[in-house]
Amino acid sequence: MKYYSLNKNTNEVRFDEAVIRGIAPDKGLYFPEEIPQLPASFWNTIEDLSKEEIAFTVMKPFIGDAIDDVSLKEIVADVLSFDFPVVTIEDTIATLELFHGPTMAFKDVGARFMARCLGYFLDKQDQKDEVTVLVATSGDTGGAVARGFYKVPGIKVVILYPSGKVSDIQEKQLTTLGENITALEVDGNFDDCQAMVKKAFLDTDITNKRQLTSANSINVARWLPQSLYYLFAYKELKKQGKADNIVFSVPSGNFGNICAGMVAHLMGMPVQQFVASVNSNTTIPRFMQSGVYKPEPTIPTISNAMDVSDPSNFVRVLQLFENDRNLLSQKFSSYSYSDEETRVAMKEIREQHNYIADPHGAVGYLGLKAYLKDAPKAYGVFLETAHPVKFLPAVEPVVGKITELPEQIASLMDSEKVAIPASNYEDLKKYLMK
Repeated sequence: MKYYSLNKNTNEVRFDEAVIRGIAPDKGLYFPEEIPQLPASFWNTIEDLSKEEIAFTVMKPFIGDAIDDVSLKEIVADVLSFDFPVVTIEDTIATLELFHGPTMAFKDVGARFMARCLGYFLDKQDQKDEVTVLVATSGDTGGAVARGFYKVPGIKVVILYPSGKVSDIQEKQLTTLGENITALEVDGNFDDCQAMVKKAFLDTDITNKRQLTSANSINVARWLPQSLYYLFAYKELKKQGKADNIVFSVPSGNFGNICAGMVAHLMGMPVQQFVASVNSNTTIPRFMQSGVYKPEPTIPTISNAMDVSDPSNFVRVLQLFENDRNLLSQKFSSYSYSDEETRVAMKEIREQHNYIADPHGAVGYLGLKAYLKDAPKAYGVFLETAHPVKFLPAVEPVVGKITELPEQIASLMDSEKVAIPASNYEDLKKYLMK
């Protein structure tokens, strides 16, 4: 499998080079030359396959011979060492829980997979120079990347996060590990952090001194493995006889997650519709209505991991559907919800279904309910992308006190935050040039 830049102004590369570079030399996102089709036998027997067997089958065509089969099987077994339960909420709605990993967020899968792939490639190349992983976070990416790359030899991680715009627990997860992990607290929002990261990749002063790669979902090794948990959900629903008309509602920020789900669909997984459920940052719903892509200033919300007004991965979503908005709309819908609507949904889910959803999952639930109004035969799954305990200031006033902290969170509470203030790009550059 080769990967080309969506800017189409540079050479195709193998999976390993795409992972190490992160972004193409022409500053485009890497994209696979084709979406492989899995055989009918795979879909017919998926109920009998383990999640490790599913992951190996799905990822192997994208990786080719860049990782040997034995090592790839070891990587996926290590990455997928926790559960991905499908929990019934009501007759035609379930939630896919993606928060059972080490940082209790869906990004654990992609971050762990990328960390292990990059470590494998650097070891095979016997590379002496340190690689710097540069990542912007709106909340959960930072913690997942920090934990995934913690103490990986030859790799230094620099995380940019917006000051005051991540939850206390999210901040603890990305600022307390130390070792090879450094956090920069940026005076701005997520889009400012992402712009600084992109600018660093263009800055030859930095790239001549440091080898940079990205661990945002712009990196193919972060993006593509996210397709796996859609397949795990499909397997479970097929067992239950509910897989004929699945609708996935995905709380969406940078759009890597929903794009990976669409990759699984194009590989052969039957899906009726994907719903991109967003908060008050409405660039994509407005685009789907008007055809005009016009980001506006980012609005801070209680679903902070989705506070993105210019999502990097939407260009990949469009590429999957030949850059044709009408073609895309046949499989993709998008709805937006305010904080007040999100709180009402969290309360409804708690009172009517005895389930505590985090703010992001609640937005996904709202988008799913909106779509299902006109799809009576569909079965809906909304993604619970993070554990509600990570958003206590937003959750507890609505559903009541949460007294029991999961072990992954409790162990952080007495850890000391260490972060470097960054007011502008020059502060980032100064740090990277040291």
